[in-house]
Amino acid sequence: MENFKTALILIFLISLGVTSEAQAQVDSTQYHRIVQIIDENSRVIAPDKRTKILEIAAENISDNQYIIQTTEKDAVIFLQQKLSAVPAKVTFKTLPDSSVGDQVHGIINLSVANLRTQPSHAAEMATQVLLGTQVDILQKNGGDFRIRTPEGYIAWVPTSSVTAMTKTELSIWKKKPKLIYIEEFGRSYSAANSSSQRISDLVYGNILSLLLEESEYYKVEYPDKRIAYILKDEAVLFEKWVDSRQATPENVILSAKSMLGLPYLWGGTSVKGVDCSGFTKTSFYMNGFVIPRDASQQVLAGEKIEILDEEGNFSPALALKNLNPADLLFFAAGKNKNPNARITHVALYLGNGEFIHAAGTVRINSMLKDSKNYDDFQSRTVVAARRYIGTKDEQIKVIKDHSYYTN
Repeated sequence: MENFKTALILIFLISLGVTSEAQAQVDSTQYHRIVQIIDENSRVIAPDKRTKILEIAAENISDNQYIIQTTEKDAVIFLQQKLSAVPAKVTFKTLPDSSVGDQVHGIINLSVANLRTQPSHAAEMATQVLLGTQVDILQKNGGDFRIRTPEGYIAWVPTSSVTAMTKTELSIWKKKPKLIYIEEFGRSYSAANSSSQRISDLVYGNILSLLLEESEYYKVEYPDKRIAYILKDEAVLFEKWVDSRQATPENVILSAKSMLGLPYLWGGTSVKGVDCSGFTKTSFYMNGFVIPRDASQQVLAGEKIEILDEEGNFSPALALKNLNPADLLFFAAGKNKNPNARITHVALYLGNGEFIHAAGTVRINSMLKDSKNYDDFQSRTVVAARRYIGTKDEQIKVIKDHSYYTN
């Protein structure tokens, strides 16, 4: 009898295991189907994850419940229809979400804010944003905000780096007169005296609110209400600076050369350090333009310049003939000759076969083999060139017309 009871218990336990395993397989099947649908439609709805978000924010596979979040509100109904055939409970969340309330705007309050790919100090640095720059706040996770920059780049930044604002608060801030810092490096002071306590460091491009003009100093206000003083010869009225910007090849190259010797910094877009595309981005920003952030995005903007021969190889003769100073040169890793190769590097053309780029440091090299500064690797991997100056492209925005920099 005992053996019979034991056998029944074993059969029952085995059946439970089989049932649980079968249920797990069903749950897993639904999960993989949802992932497949999201991946397939991301190619249309959010093809570049750096500027648009469509992702599974949370999943409970055993309960068959999922939360999908996106920045693309217009795509929600379409996705709901696509997922209607999947027997699962799917909830949609659009960004900005409730975690930030009505403070969906922000102003950077550090000289240079470091943005990362994940809400963690240990995560890879994605880009930087300068003091006084307006951003969109999309989400809050612990001590980090997920924000969107003026060029549309989305990444995470510590909440302490941003002053969060409502629409009304942002409007008040934007109406205040502004100054822009024009020295490479400097500091602000607690009093109109260079011996007084430092309030913060400053770098070229920082924007502050002007409160008062004194004999040798400007009295300024930070987004987070700190008050400081800046030497008058180190800053100018923002409107005056914007009106003075002329994005000529000569001016862009002058700005680029002012960064010679700066260290390469992955994710860097300031005079504290630049990566290759941060260098080109900063060169154009200094001349009144906001351009795409990464090299693989920059190559999609502007006018195409022919520098490849009929076989798709880089042609120094065509480059010398067709390129203008301040055109952008794009490179692929290795010796990849595929016309669709992934762009991994960008440089500014100077003329006479030379280009300036951030590689180890900001430096000048030549694409011509008989030149002393010939860079064999870079010149043999050139795959594209683009012209920004004089080109009308929505991806190349003039600061004076950009809503994030104007009233």
